[in-house]
Order: sequence, then C-alpha cells, then structure tokens
Amino acid sequence: MKRSDIPSLDDLRAFEVVARLGSVRAAAHELSLTHGAVSRRVGNLARAIDVDLVMSSGRGIAITADGEALARATTQAFALIDETLQSIRATDTSGPVVFSCERSLAMRWLISRLGDFQLNNPECPVHLSVGGGSFDFHRDGIGLALRRLDFPLDPDWVVEPLFNEETGPVMHPDLEKDFSPGTYTALLSRTRMDAWPDWYKQHPEIQRTSETLIMDHHFLTIEAAINRLGIAMCPAVLAIDDIRAGRLVAPLGFKPDGSRYGLIHARNNVNSMALNRLKTWIHHQIELTFDGAVTAV
Repeated sequence: MKRSDIPSLDDLRAFEVVARLGSVRAAAHELSLTHGAVSRRVGNLARAIDVDLVMSSGRGIAITADGEALARATTQAFALIDETLQSIRATDTSGPVVFSCERSLAMRWLISRLGDFQLNNPECPVHLSVGGGSFDFHRDGIGLALRRLDFPLDPDWVVEPLFNEETGPVMHPDLEKDFSPGTYTALLSRTRMDAWPDWYKQHPEIQRTSETLIMDHHFLTIEAAINRLGIAMCPAVLAIDDIRAGRLVAPLGFKPDGSRYGLIHARNNVNSMALNRLKTWIHHQIELTFDGAVTAV
C-alpha cells in the first residue's frame, strides 16, 4: 500500500471511537471534539476509501458490515501501537525507579529502611514520591506504587498483595494508666475519620473519651502520641518500630480492619530488573517487620 492510500489517522481514530461506543455524541466526549467535528471525520474517512461505514438507524446510527470489519482492524491496530509505546517506555532503564508510597507509610516505615536497599543495589536508583489513592503510571511517571487497596484497580495493573492492615490504640507508656478510665485525648487522622468509632464498636468495654484531636495524617498522630498529646488509633505498620523501641505501647494489640495493602506496577514492567529487585526487597522487609506482630498476606 502506498502512503497516499492510507487514510488520515485522525479520521480512523474518530471512526474507531464511534464504532466502539456506538454514538457520535459519546465519541465526541471521549475525543474532546464537537459532534460536528467527529461526524466530518467519519465522513472524510468514508469518502477517502469509498465505502459506506455508517447508516441511519432510528434516532441514531448503525455501523455497516464493512464498517464493522474496519472498526475491528483499527481497534487492534491502535491497541498494538499503544502496547508497543508502553513497552518502549517500560524498557527505558536509563532513569531511576519512581516509587510512589502512601505518605504515612513512607514517613513511619519506608524511609528508615530505604537506605539499606540503595546501599546494596547502587545500580538501581530509587526516587521516592508520596501519594495516596488512584494514579496514572504514564501521566505521573510512576514505576511502582505501594497503596492501601481501597480504590478501583485497573485490570491492566499487576497487583501483588503485601499485607492485611491491623489497627489499634497506641500511646506513650506514661499514658497507659489513663486509657481504661477514659481520661485521655483520642488522636484521629483526617484520612480515616471512622477509625475510633469503628474500634469502639468492637470494644464496648472500653470507656470512650470526650476529647478528640484531629490531624491531617497518621504520621502526625503517631508523633503526637510519642510526645504524650494523646492516644492514637493507627495501623500497626506505622507504629511497630516505635513500639519495639519502647517509645509507644499497644496494650490491646492490633486487629484486622478489613483493608489491605499491595504493590502495583504496569503489566509491561514485568521484565524491569530494578523494579523486580525493589519489589523483592519490599516483600522481605514486610516479612521482617511483621514477624510475629501482625497478619501478613
């Protein structure tokens, strides 16, 4: 086929979206174009190849048999192009692995351990970013993410379960005497406003306090607990180092709250040497951290 025989890629893309969504209006929304612009592109394509691609059907349109055949081919072609581009980006190992981690987990658990990985893997530089919830690998430039799995997961992602979350009250040893009578300030993270109420439901024997201090993140509530500002309700993974060091105590231990954490990466990154080394190291660190402390997946 001569280059002059290939229709406009913009016209092909517009037709592919119309055929896939079954509506010019829906296609216009996905492509951020006007209804008229999408219709013109589909018409341009039909004239360029001299084939009827769509026909009127009631108040909408229907794709002709020839149009269905072309739609299948264009969908496969664009998918192949997208897969190839992602593969090219994924195999570019010239830069560091950008590792996105939940803020509090990075502050209270990861950073104190990350130097060990870099010392033993100098050829695998890691750039740490913090963030929670959903993300876009390409838009955000992320290679690997550690997340609490409480948001919709893309089916094209590889999600490796890491650990089940367990929560409980932690406090400075000096404040343990105030816990049972309820003469304490409950430290609460704004990111998990239901943590104390949910825990009280599971422990009706514990006296509720009327004093609550709300902070933006768990790492702040833990720091406040260490400095005797109150008793924090927090995940075990965030407090375990301070408990082992004697800075905090957890007299009632920790119990699963139904949530879990996982490592997430794009499916086309499975052959990245640096990413796989980092994943293996994280799994090992989780095993060391939770040995005899909380339930690992």
